[in-house]
Amino acid sequence: MALRGGHAAAAANSGSEDEEVEEAGFSRSYFLAKEKEPSSAKKRARAAAAGKLADLNLVDEQVLRASLAEIPPKHEKEIDALTRSYKDQYRNWLFELRCGFGLLMYGFGSKKLLLEDFASTTLTDFTVIVVNGYLPSINLKQVIAAIAEIFWEQTKLKQKKQSGKKSQLSQNFASQSIDDIISFLNNQTSEDGDDGVCLLIHNIDGPALRDAESQQCLAQVSCCPRICIVASVDHVNAPLLWDKKMVHTQFKWSWYHVPIFAPYNVECVFYPLILASGGHAQTTKTALVVLQSLTPNAQSVFRVLAEYQLANEKEEGMPVSSLYTKCRERFLVSSQVTLNSHLTEFKDHDLIKIKKHSDGQDCLRIPLVPDALQKLLQELA
Repeated sequence: MALRGGHAAAAANSGSEDEEVEEAGFSRSYFLAKEKEPSSAKKRARAAAAGKLADLNLVDEQVLRASLAEIPPKHEKEIDALTRSYKDQYRNWLFELRCGFGLLMYGFGSKKLLLEDFASTTLTDFTVIVVNGYLPSINLKQVIAAIAEIFWEQTKLKQKKQSGKKSQLSQNFASQSIDDIISFLNNQTSEDGDDGVCLLIHNIDGPALRDAESQQCLAQVSCCPRICIVASVDHVNAPLLWDKKMVHTQFKWSWYHVPIFAPYNVECVFYPLILASGGHAQTTKTALVVLQSLTPNAQSVFRVLAEYQLANEKEEGMPVSSLYTKCRERFLVSSQVTLNSHLTEFKDHDLIKIKKHSDGQDCLRIPLVPDALQKLLQELA
């Protein structure tokens, strides 16, 4: 019996060895066959494995936006019904504004039409200033100066009523610092018959207002006695813009969840479409929008840099010292500090790139090909 058991074990081992040899032979044959495949098939397989979004032949953005505009809107009746349902809260919102709170609207969908309807129908006792925070660039100082101008006109009107003569006093808020303007706003007292100012901010979490300096400035404005703020947010991390003091003692936010589910047609105009080919045309368009929002002097400084780059295409860039000299000769800047402020603004909006020259100098270069840069200058003129 022991002998028969030994023969059985030997037979089992022999069978398993045969299976291993057969599997090894099959694997070898598979890889040999792969090696013999045509090279074109291999290239196609490699290309398919290494496919990237950048390799796709994307449609032009203008064509894509035109196609999107032709898509009929959906659920219009439901969106209108939802918007009308929020109108019942208008009186409560007005009451909270008069009590010194700020209104912060959040929820999916564009809230632009809802807030503007609230302003036009309910905030009739206020002078409403609308700030479109979704724009790529906003001059916050101009907004604050505009508020100060409104109060200054009211002051002159009161003096005229009291004295019977038109006041000859004038204030140039544009030339004052933001701190001085806010100090003026803090000194405004509320009297019967005086209109307050409501700052209506679409997307207070927008790209041009996300920095700490802008948010702190708006928080200080919200503390002024005759100013209230109504704002909307859409970014999921918007609450991280403010600390506890700003939320509870400055803005004094009263949060309202108002999902509208309306498309962000206006807010998304300045954002590139993922499935669109931006190309140089879109980059030029974006740069033009940003430049048109800057001061004439800033535009002229950018033009000096662009003209130098077009005339010296082979160079790494224009040295900062050379740019300062040329701008000084044309009376565009009065000091290096002024030039640096312009350059900071350009850099924040990705209009220029700064890198070290081989001799150690900082050099400036506009990240556009010559044709696109030439077209930008023509459109800016």
